[in-house]
Amino acid sequence: MSNRYIKKAILVLIVISLVVRAFIAGMIELGNDEVYYWIYAVYPDWSHFDHPPMVGWMIQLFTLNLLFDQAFFLRLTSIIFGTLGTWLVYIIGTRLKNKRTGFYAALIYTASIYCFIISGTFILPDASQLLFWLLSLYLLIDGLTTVEITEKQRRNILFAGCTIGLALLSKYTSAFLWAGALGYIILYKRQWLREKTLYFSLFLSLIIFLPVIFWNINHEFISFAYQGERVKLFQSVINLDYFGTELLGQVFYNNPVNFIIIIFALAAVVRKRQFISKPNLRLLLLLSLPLIFVFLVFSLFRQTLPHWTGPGYFGLILIAAAYMDELSEIKGSKSKIPFAIQISLCFLLIILILGIGQIRQGWIYHDRSTDPKQLGKNDISLDLYGWKQLGRKFIEFKEESLMNRSIPPDLPIVSYRWFPAANLDYYVARPTGTYVLAIGNLEKIHKYAWINKKRGGFRIGMDAFYIAFSRDYKDPYELFSSYFKSIEPLDTIHITRGDEIVMNAFVYYLKDLQVIPNQ
Repeated sequence: MSNRYIKKAILVLIVISLVVRAFIAGMIELGNDEVYYWIYAVYPDWSHFDHPPMVGWMIQLFTLNLLFDQAFFLRLTSIIFGTLGTWLVYIIGTRLKNKRTGFYAALIYTASIYCFIISGTFILPDASQLLFWLLSLYLLIDGLTTVEITEKQRRNILFAGCTIGLALLSKYTSAFLWAGALGYIILYKRQWLREKTLYFSLFLSLIIFLPVIFWNINHEFISFAYQGERVKLFQSVINLDYFGTELLGQVFYNNPVNFIIIIFALAAVVRKRQFISKPNLRLLLLLSLPLIFVFLVFSLFRQTLPHWTGPGYFGLILIAAAYMDELSEIKGSKSKIPFAIQISLCFLLIILILGIGQIRQGWIYHDRSTDPKQLGKNDISLDLYGWKQLGRKFIEFKEESLMNRSIPPDLPIVSYRWFPAANLDYYVARPTGTYVLAIGNLEKIHKYAWINKKRGGFRIGMDAFYIAFSRDYKDPYELFSSYFKSIEPLDTIHITRGDEIVMNAFVYYLKDLQVIPNQ
């Protein structure tokens, strides 16, 4: 492939991926986590109970402080940063070896479900972490793997201190960037230990991360404690189910074909095949494998989420791309895109088509439970469907209730957990001009412990609505009978997909609050 062809191909890839991301972002409803991060933008702070503040700040930036608050604009951060990631991976691959390696890296990155959908389309803390992690990767490679330490390398390491700091403002797992970089320095490049630039770069990361530290100091280190509890080791016996879920999740999220390519590339490394320079290989491995292995170990004892290790695969994607470049050179293949990468891209396309079809039309699975309080329980696609419909139908129900029953017009909606509290906040309360309060311990309601206070909290004698869902039915009498004098079932809202009812929403009237919930 000529360099001219590669440049055109990269441009086409970027444009197509941007259009597809934008299409998905506009037609799929927000998920549980996404509406919760919308709350970060509604109530911004220097940090939050469960994550640093960057995702909320980015939502504010790209929605013009929520002037445009539709799902597409809330996801605009991810669309733009995910697309920029394609370009950055290409640039890093080119820097590592050649333009063809960069092209292959961009294709493998695009085929990754984590890179394209989870962090590249949906609005999660991973969206900004992706961008700043890749920028840090480029700067660390350019700064640490050269023979001499020049002014350019010192400047790159200083900039890396800034980008790692910004990555830390996105997700705590970005600390693995400094862990990998310092590991490389100690093992292979000790002359950096005599450089003031290194320590100033570390200091820059700390300065940028200070808002999170100060927030935690003022809140009894609650965020650090919460995240630490999620990955605490040796609190229980080994659970191979957790480990299997984590491992299979990593395989799927990174695309099974990509995963196989990576395994073959790492096997070639073990066999001492020289398809990438040793300094670059060592640094990429140190910036990748620790994050992956640490969470695999955690998953032996605690339930983990596979996307936590997502950035750890960026370096492995680059190694895999260099390996595919060598194979293309050896085999003299006439195909511009290796067959394995073609299959990987086809797998992503199939997942996108089937996923959108299932969410919008129920192509693959219908839960036909005969129990109205269990309907939809096993259909995970309903996480991203039915909320707009619920909002419209709740407005109709509320108007009818106001006419036929003596129900005050401004009742809040009460929930028992941060989700579906955030879903109800965005899709039901916001359109109807009301608000959501949450009753429960901090581990269940998260940021709503603070939101309750900002919204005036609970008061004796107040009434509220409660909406229970058949996907995850929680009995209001068990949840709230110790707080409210009486609980009255009002109506059942049916959520339909096509001509079929896929979920039920049970609306209850909670009357006369007797006890203020402890928050």
